[in-house]
Amino acid sequence: MSQSEHSEIIDKLGPLAALAGVWEGNQGIDISPGKDGAVETAYRERLVFEPMGPVNNGVQELYGLRYSTTAWPLECDDPFHEELGYWMWDAYAKQVMRCFMVPRVVTVNAIGGAEADDKAFSLSANAGSEIAGILSNPFLDKAFKTVRYELDIEIHKDGSFSYFEDTQLQIPGLDELFHHTDKNRLTKVSD
Repeated sequence: MSQSEHSEIIDKLGPLAALAGVWEGNQGIDISPGKDGAVETAYRERLVFEPMGPVNNGVQELYGLRYSTTAWPLECDDPFHEELGYWMWDAYAKQVMRCFMVPRVVTVNAIGGAEADDKAFSLSANAGSEIAGILSNPFLDKAFKTVRYELDIEIHKDGSFSYFEDTQLQIPGLDELFHHTDKNRLTKVSD
């Protein structure tokens, strides 16, 4: 892709434009279910966002970011989390969409409203929704069923960005949902 094509796509990414590039952060905190309750893991992460588009669905025109992320517990070489997917911007509908899959065989399609110049936005998905939904492999559907996914993004004035992710799990034997949360603040390391 030429520099002018790259710039043209960036101009059409709405609130996703600031995320294009490679990001790293080592302030991550993961709260996950463990055998004896919640387990907290500090982690570092690398995200790669590659501009793409247009994607045309009839009259709908989307621009977005092809992305991958890997997270490692601090001081470890083996990752404990990976994702592959897309973040998409629909300027006409004023919607940000994120579809991704993790190797545990869970797929999420989350959607939220946004304005083109927003520096903060939220996405969500619910199990059972045919539009903004969640699918899991048979084991996880029974043992750790994801019933709701929420994501808040904030792009900071210093050029960094942060997120807070709440994956709500229904676990047999627990009366309340378990909130598996992840948060991190990342800095761009290259375009």
